[in-house]
Amino acid sequence: MPRQSISFTEPNDKWLRDLVESQEYSSKSEIINDLVRQARYQQRQVDFIRSKLETAEKSGFTLDRKEEIIKASKMRLDG
Repeated sequence: MPRQSISFTEPNDKWLRDLVESQEYSSKSEIINDLVRQARYQQRQVDFIRSKLETAEKSGFTLDRKEEIIKASKMRLDG
């Protein structure tokens, strides 16, 4: 596994040490890897939503009422 050297501010280092001392994590590396995984997952969600919004914006506008849109969406979900 690649090794990296990073510096933390004192409050961040204390937070990391506290998590290790409370045995929530076994090491600072484990915490950082978990945070990176969470950030990557969140970025995938943001990218997905952005893609859906861009597609929706390109599809144009509708004159359908809110109730009609909801009904059509539910029908598509139900198959």
